[in-house]
Amino acid sequence: MKLDKLVGDRFKERPSDCNIDSHALMVRGGYMKYVANGIFSSYMPLKRVTRKIEQIIREEMDAIDGQEVMFPVVMPATMWQESGRYESIGSELLRFSDRNKAQMVLGMTHEEAAVHLVREYANSYTKYPFMIYQIQTKFRDEARPRGGLIRVREFTMKDAYSFHTSQEDLEEYYYRCHKAYERIYARAGIPEVISVASDSGMMGGSISHEFMLLTPIGEDSIAICKKCGYRANMEAAASIIENTRDDVSEALTEVYTPNIHTIEEICDFLKTPTDKSCKAVVYQRNSDDHYIVIFIRGDLDINETKLTNHLGYDVHPAVITEECGLNAGYIGPVGLNVNGGCTVLYDKSLMNTNNLSCGANKEEYHYTGLDISRDVGEVEYIDLAKIIDGGICPECGAHEISISRGIEVGNIFQLGTKYSKSMGMTYLDKDGNAQTPIMGCYGIGVGRLAASVCEAHHDDYGPIWPMAIAPWQVHICAVRSDDAQVKENADKLYAELQSRGVEVIYDDRSNVSAGVMFSDADLLGCPIRLVVSPRNLKDGVIEVAARDKSFSEKLAPEAVADRVQALIKEMLTIKE
Repeated sequence: MKLDKLVGDRFKERPSDCNIDSHALMVRGGYMKYVANGIFSSYMPLKRVTRKIEQIIREEMDAIDGQEVMFPVVMPATMWQESGRYESIGSELLRFSDRNKAQMVLGMTHEEAAVHLVREYANSYTKYPFMIYQIQTKFRDEARPRGGLIRVREFTMKDAYSFHTSQEDLEEYYYRCHKAYERIYARAGIPEVISVASDSGMMGGSISHEFMLLTPIGEDSIAICKKCGYRANMEAAASIIENTRDDVSEALTEVYTPNIHTIEEICDFLKTPTDKSCKAVVYQRNSDDHYIVIFIRGDLDINETKLTNHLGYDVHPAVITEECGLNAGYIGPVGLNVNGGCTVLYDKSLMNTNNLSCGANKEEYHYTGLDISRDVGEVEYIDLAKIIDGGICPECGAHEISISRGIEVGNIFQLGTKYSKSMGMTYLDKDGNAQTPIMGCYGIGVGRLAASVCEAHHDDYGPIWPMAIAPWQVHICAVRSDDAQVKENADKLYAELQSRGVEVIYDDRSNVSAGVMFSDADLLGCPIRLVVSPRNLKDGVIEVAARDKSFSEKLAPEAVADRVQALIKEMLTIKE
């Protein structure tokens, strides 16, 4: 490929609307162009990167007996109504009517389509287990796209679905797929990806893992135990709090607290630590604005995923009106009275506590001396809090939890029978009895993975692509191609490498400076750079250098092709 024929401009300056490095570098380097919020077109360099990622994924899915299929982008609403998700999923699912007034959806995920494809075929136990997968463009009407390809609305994804006749068989295959994912990330150049226990969310199922690339720009928070290696997404991590009751419970006392509304303000006023306070967090049910009041220790925050999982429905932060009966800033568990009633929940962080401050449900008044068991009575305590940095590990009990940020680059779920049962998929077992198959689900976002690799491997000048997914393996820079000797040697090297099957981008522009040429080479990020210049040829050499600056050699022209092939082989080797 001649660089002067490459469609797409490259820019020196960082775009002002790109808030993370991978996004900025991909725009600067001519990889993609903005179309609409969360929607991009891809130029050739990005297409070559994603095509290589897709091939790695195909090879690893085929190696665990996957069969590639293709599901439709557009599906009838009836298919999603069968599973119950047409009503349960919010505006992320794009719904529309076709010209015949039939209700349709754009696929954001394809569990329903997978069951629909195989439910007549897989009618006997003899046809199990099996796994089908696709790599396809999808659409999710994401509320807050960000970070270029990190969070988008239109995206290409590999999703796979396995079908089993027993939980044991699903678990065996689940961990085969887990290993395959580890190989995919290692081959793509980010072996540092870790798997963490996660929340299944709208996918359903009981056991799930996310694969995370730890990076400060990540949108997910990961709880990691430095002692035992426990790892979980904060949404799924249990919060364990140890409280020690004071020897004596003080009397519940009403205290005048004028113009004080927050936990920080009341604790400062009372000269007490925040962990000796009980705060109220209020939500409303999306469907009818019913109030949910959660009481939690003052130094902790609510994990909304845990909350919605417990409740079984979606909620939003409450709008507290004068008519509802709640006193904003003064809500407490003693004497709580909400017009129309409310759901009251208590977080486990309040277990074994006394002498807490809390709202008195009265304007400008708080209580001190709260003892829930004495002043409220028997309550059920539920884990609704976010795990905290320095908190207790749910696995080993050590106070060694640290919170890191990460980008999710894949996920796997043990779905169970959520979809096969709701959509009436059955098979006959060996005794002739009808049974419901058990499913697993396995996803990887292709564009997000490409952006994540760029985020993990770049410098100020551009991406540093791993050999396995680089747009081209070699970048030839013919500095001063108007020099006959430079042009002759560079053309010869280009032809020789192409004849050996090496992927080469060749820059023989005579109308740009060496600085511009090298800047463009940095932005394209090919692992090996060959510099043919008058100065080098005067010494009878061509420069062979690594994009990551790990080596630079000067070799006789006739030795370059062999050296390049050896380097490519070495760079494609996965290091254990």
